[in-house]
Amino acid sequence: MTIQWFPGHMAKARREITEKLKLIDVVFELVDARIPLASRNPMIDEIISGKPRLLLLNKADMADRDVTKKWESYFAHQNIPVLALNSQAGKGINKIEGMAKELVKEKFAKMRAKGIVKPRAVRALILGIPNVGKSTLINRLAGKNIAITGDKPGVTKKQQWIKVGDQLELLDTPGILWPKFEDEEIGLKLAVTGAIKETLLDFSEVVLFALTYLKEWYPDQLKERYKLIEIPEKPLDLFDEIGRKRGCLMGGGQIDYDKTAEIILRDLRSEKLGQISYERPPN
Repeated sequence: MTIQWFPGHMAKARREITEKLKLIDVVFELVDARIPLASRNPMIDEIISGKPRLLLLNKADMADRDVTKKWESYFAHQNIPVLALNSQAGKGINKIEGMAKELVKEKFAKMRAKGIVKPRAVRALILGIPNVGKSTLINRLAGKNIAITGDKPGVTKKQQWIKVGDQLELLDTPGILWPKFEDEEIGLKLAVTGAIKETLLDFSEVVLFALTYLKEWYPDQLKERYKLIEIPEKPLDLFDEIGRKRGCLMGGGQIDYDKTAEIILRDLRSEKLGQISYERPPN
């Protein structure tokens, strides 16, 4: 299965971002803490053209805490300012404005040197893939429901400026994927975490990928959730066993793979197997 999703509004959003970039002081790049690399759009480096950047690891509450700490260390060693947060609950949100001001400190000092005694609010561009929580983060920062939120990717369709107090202005943008995933595994990770429209997915293949990963890194969670004594060696056998445990059977005792896959995927996305990270930092 080849997963791709780059509808017309994403291409339009990229063009509009490029046009507005001259107004921007700092970029907030929002990624999914469960898949920090897979959820980083490789086009963003090109799009933001050297603007200061704050990397926000959102949905940290859904990720493995120990792994998230390793990711924070990984990005810090690359001199990328990074902050793990849970925008849904508001955890970590209060640190964003201060970190943004630090990143634009030099630019604003130059403005004061030119005689601008009271510089304007910091203008931040918020970027990220679909369904990574941009609108939820904006609403938390603004203290009210301004941006439309949803549990499906592709809710935000146009740009809008949003004031956050007197010190910060945000430019919200639609989630942008990229035209082609060079590595098929990236598409599968995005699919597991909900960044790809479900109508484009083969649930069975996505779940087989997830089970293969969980078998290696989270075997105890698999055993506990699906009441398994031992985990079968082959992922497909594991798939079958879960289907039987969940009563997903058709005539003749055959496994209903579609139903089994849907149950497992819903379990993963609703944290029924606990906090899981689907990527680990490169050694």
